[in-house]
Amino acid sequence: MSDTLPRVAVLRWEPQAQSNSAVVVFTSVEALLAQPPFDVLLLDLPSADAGQALRRLRRAEAYHFSLIYCTQEPDAWGQALGDGKAPANLALLEPLWRLWRERLALFNRGRLPERLESRVLAWLWLRPKAQLRALGDAACAQHYRYPLVEALAGEEGFNAHGWLQLMQQKDWLEATELLDRVRLCGSCGSGRLNYVDVCPECHALDIVRQPSLHCFTCGHVGAQEEFLKDGVLICPNCYSRLRHIGSDYDRPLENYRCRACQAFFVDSAVDARCLDCGVVHSPDRLRVREVRHFQLSESGRLRCHQGLEGSSAADAYFQRLNLTGEAGFHELLGWQLALIRRYGEPGFSLLGLRVDNLDQVFAELGEMRGHALIDALVERVQQIIRDTDRCARSSEDVLWMLLPRTPAAGLQRLQERLLEGAQRVQNDALQQINLRMVGFTAPEDMQAEEDAPLLLARLATGLN
Repeated sequence: MSDTLPRVAVLRWEPQAQSNSAVVVFTSVEALLAQPPFDVLLLDLPSADAGQALRRLRRAEAYHFSLIYCTQEPDAWGQALGDGKAPANLALLEPLWRLWRERLALFNRGRLPERLESRVLAWLWLRPKAQLRALGDAACAQHYRYPLVEALAGEEGFNAHGWLQLMQQKDWLEATELLDRVRLCGSCGSGRLNYVDVCPECHALDIVRQPSLHCFTCGHVGAQEEFLKDGVLICPNCYSRLRHIGSDYDRPLENYRCRACQAFFVDSAVDARCLDCGVVHSPDRLRVREVRHFQLSESGRLRCHQGLEGSSAADAYFQRLNLTGEAGFHELLGWQLALIRRYGEPGFSLLGLRVDNLDQVFAELGEMRGHALIDALVERVQQIIRDTDRCARSSEDVLWMLLPRTPAAGLQRLQERLLEGAQRVQNDALQQINLRMVGFTAPEDMQAEEDAPLLLARLATGLN
């Protein structure tokens, strides 16, 4: 990796005269992989070809994390595995690459990613707005796959969905918008299901739509053709002549007949038959899976910066900050609100903090010095909070503090101490930090029927 300018390679199928001596052109993936790794790759290929080339490149260890751009609009594979469309001006690649290098140096306290967890988190950390995208694939038994996870795992049949659920439970990743909801076989997990109409009595497949008649004299129900004798309607059971509909007979709602058990019925039942293992399920017994994209959670971002491997420094950082996941924080806050509404005590306070000029701090100081400044501010928070206090981050620049048994006067003193700590940090760093705070004390500031998410949303307006 160059210390001055990035080494750039272009992959295209047709060789062309090189207009830029700083760019090396390759006409095959094999030739590219045979050379020492480049810093930035440009895929000058049709969208479908670029997507397939990305599948091979991301599997190569040398290009797990590299910046790879497409010169044309990327297809679904390109969106899941690449870095988007290349900038029109190649000079813009250098600042993008330098930012990538800075973030790589910050990841996991400088340790290179080795395990799958650290590889996936590193890929997301290096691209602040990136997602692990789900991709619909008819060749996949579950209908959707996560190409990047599979590429970094090095296994085509890797259970990416199960792994992602585990990472979500650890609060390292969070799900984003819902893409689809699929139903899977409860036996083998396949989504290749055939839904068939069957008889509700014997579940036979051989059913037919057939008009039927109901004799009022004896109550017999049968197919219409059984009642027709020489052009007149006669009940085949009691031999009564049926002249008037409504008084002698009627047409029942049962318009289906099973040829196996001869049962009549209104609506057929539905069975789901797995085309892979052959097991038959009723639809309500199928496994339901929601398909979503995933991105780094706030806890995951902090882990990437402070350390992933369970080091004593990283563990101490999280223990001192008493940081919980956003969902867990909502549960704790909701419990505190429920206690107040039921018993009127114990009182508590909630404090929200936001660094108002975080983007400006990072722009002026760079990624490394900017994170060091934020870490110094976090250290001040660690010195102030108590063992019983709990914190959560709803975004990169917003921190919430739940303060049990803290009245309004105690909240005011805490705010003053935080402002003093921020002043010391910015004096040491010679960089202005705009710290915005909003407070809440229960039961004085409570509103009727307001739960934890609504309370945080209301207070967040005071931070923006």
